[in-house]
Amino acid sequence: MRDNTYDILIIGGGVIGSSVARELSRYRLRIGVLEKELDVACGNSCRNTGMLHAGFTYKPGSLKAECAVEGNREFDQVAQELDIPFKRTGKVVVGFSDEDMQNILRFKRIGELNGVRGLEMIDKAKLNQIDNSAGGEFALYSPDSGILNPMLYNIALAENAHQNGVDFFFDSEVKAIKRQGEHFQVTAGDSVFSSRWIVNCAGMHCVTISEMLGLHGHQVKGFKGEYYVLDKKASQFMNIPVYPAPNAKGGFSTHATPTVDGNILVGPDSYITEDPDDFASTRDHMQGLVKDGSAIFKHMKAEYFIRNFAGTRWKRVDPETGDVLDFLIENRDDHPGVVNLIGIESPGLTCALPIARRVVAKIQEKEVLEVNNDFNPYRKGIVRFAEQSKERKKELIATDPDYGEIVCRCETVTRAEIVQAINNPLGAVTLTGIKNRTRACMGRCQGGYCETRITALIQEQCKVREHEVMYQHKGSGMFIGKVREVLDGE
Repeated sequence: MRDNTYDILIIGGGVIGSSVARELSRYRLRIGVLEKELDVACGNSCRNTGMLHAGFTYKPGSLKAECAVEGNREFDQVAQELDIPFKRTGKVVVGFSDEDMQNILRFKRIGELNGVRGLEMIDKAKLNQIDNSAGGEFALYSPDSGILNPMLYNIALAENAHQNGVDFFFDSEVKAIKRQGEHFQVTAGDSVFSSRWIVNCAGMHCVTISEMLGLHGHQVKGFKGEYYVLDKKASQFMNIPVYPAPNAKGGFSTHATPTVDGNILVGPDSYITEDPDDFASTRDHMQGLVKDGSAIFKHMKAEYFIRNFAGTRWKRVDPETGDVLDFLIENRDDHPGVVNLIGIESPGLTCALPIARRVVAKIQEKEVLEVNNDFNPYRKGIVRFAEQSKERKKELIATDPDYGEIVCRCETVTRAEIVQAINNPLGAVTLTGIKNRTRACMGRCQGGYCETRITALIQEQCKVREHEVMYQHKGSGMFIGKVREVLDGE
């Protein structure tokens, strides 16, 4: 019988929950992560631009500013430890008018107060040298900004936490939390867990969990944004993320960002949503992206559009004024054993590990944690065949013939990579999980060629029927059976 008793339970397996799990695994603790989805990186942790922010847009002295600068400066080492792709590309914030100039200069001053390095105002000539596809008469140049793959980052954090002893439980939505003496009894999925500590990393559902814990009065507001994904062919026209000048309130409209994998993202726009799971793309907003995106990226053409998606940001707001508030990490004396995280939205990706260290510090204020001398910060990812030299490709095929079979033609993903992804350390197997780990289905045809082949490999490796293969969420079955069997049965 499985022992579901833990020192610490983390609710949520997004980038924040996985970062907290990794940082806590540096200590001798029994740690579990409860995730309602079938894998990590299924929510807003994968529905964003993938920017490593420098920290020049956040109020000086705020937790957002402090953690963004800290997270930015350490990320070269983090990317090396976790074996994830990362490029410190820099970023430009472009302007066209005197009003734009004043708003950009205000951000430059904020960045300098926050300790952001290398901020520089550049003219049109310098902007064209950096990226001649960017619209704008002038720009703020931020050399420390960068781009990363948010899905792989989340996965790498979780895998590294797991290899250091953390248990992950998928399809485990939290339904009830009760305190019994010094422990919490948590009903999640079909199981009951016991833990001395609860860390609420539920992201867009953070208030729901907070209410279950008896921490009332927090309020969040949802802001939705939609994106276009552009084919890699468009990447020849863009070298660096291009943002428009902020408005008077400090917000950005649509921007264009190259991804670390070679695509370009155009978006997001921003509007209010009431539904935490509202990820639908809408015609009106997609048309708006074309118009706004064309102002900052001169090659915004329909021939490059291969996909769209949406994400949401759940900001902590003042219940009376509606003003957006800073991140909150609380551990209250009247609710011992709880670290409650509220309103962790952008720049949460950049801030994830700094936030996690602050969670650990909250726990250390209450008890002494024994260091885990066996902690290993290094995690090895799946080798991408497409990125290897000819000599290395020959070596890989000689070692494993599965490297010689291409499953995804657009991204040149091999059978060996798919099999490794299916047998990942977390034991999570969905089509989206394979996609996030290998980039299969992310090319021009968006899975038209390889999706059924990947499904067949999941069946083969996991010994399941076709109707048991999920696309991403529970209930997202892709097939009801074999075509011939269905027809024969009619």
